Amino acid sequence: MTDLLPGFSCTTYATARLATHVLAGPGSGAPVVFLHGNVSSGRFFEETMAALPAGYRGLAPDLRGFGGSEAKPVDATRGVRDFSDDLHALFTAPELRQGGAKVHLVGWSMGGAVAMQYAIDHAADVASVTLIAPVSPYGFGGTRDAAGTPCFEDFAGSGGGAASPQLVERLRAGDTGEESEFSPRRVMNQFYFRPPRRVTREREDLLVEEILKMKLGDDHYPGDMILSPSWPSMAPGARGINNALSPKHLNLARFAEIDPAPPVLWIRGDADPIVSDTSLFDFGFLGKQGVVPGWPGDEVYPPQPMIAQTRAVLDAYRGRGGRVREEVLAGVGHSPHLEAPEAFNARLAGFLAEAR
Repeated sequence: MTDLLPGFSCTTYATARLATHVLAGPGSGAPVVFLHGNVSSGRFFEETMAALPAGYRGLAPDLRGFGGSEAKPVDATRGVRDFSDDLHALFTAPELRQGGAKVHLVGWSMGGAVAMQYAIDHAADVASVTLIAPVSPYGFGGTRDAAGTPCFEDFAGSGGGAASPQLVERLRAGDTGEESEFSPRRVMNQFYFRPPRRVTREREDLLVEEILKMKLGDDHYPGDMILSPSWPSMAPGARGINNALSPKHLNLARFAEIDPAPPVLWIRGDADPIVSDTSLFDFGFLGKQGVVPGWPGDEVYPPQPMIAQTRAVLDAYRGRGGRVREEVLAGVGHSPHLEAPEAFNARLAGFLAEAR
């Protein structure tokens, strides 16, 4: 393992559900739990955790199948509840929640869905929720409007079959280079960060190393798939991570109804190529651009309005008395905490202070 930053430690906690690897930051105080996105790990938050103000302690668990955590199968029919349940079991460790303190959840991309699901399941345990470029509450792909209505009944165009097979091949080969456009390093630099922005080479090597730890296969990444008579000819299966993020299985609209309602910070970049209304990973947008042939048109399969979907759920949350702040960082892509650390850290620190 690449050396940790000063004051950091790693511990694996064995629970009845999962052996979970946790990166812990220096200091003590209220737990701030950072939940990573797909094709990443908890160490993507290491520098962010180091910048937390006094009175907080950062914790970054690797979700099942990622980083150093146990690679148990993901039951996609439960959406992201496997991850939520794993976290709840993890939080029984007294050293992670001293005195049963409430947790501040910070979820990035897929981790945003996990944070929302945890708040739905255990609202009384949550002090605040920060959503960093979160996946839509209605999942990724295959929906047409702000209410998450599916384009086709079988949610075609979402799930395990939507992943790039060339990227999976490169992951399986342990590719640390960048000779292919599907090399994990190239994918990270092209889509996680807005080019030409990159982290330092040393940090880049670490992040690629972390990406390559993830478990691959039908039970993990990307998951299984089924053939579909609807465009683009594949539909989500019932296993693995990308299917857990399919709108067939993931619906977080109930977040608007949780009680008590912790304050929410939604922070994103305005140049995000992954989670946006013009996502380069969404078949509706790719079809409209002519990248994927046979697109049936806007009337049948429009680009997924991911931002409008998130805003609709958070507006409903606000309408029931919840506090929501939306922050948009100009010129920033999918990883505000890594691309614009000073701006991100300042906004997170201010939000945490208000949420105490």
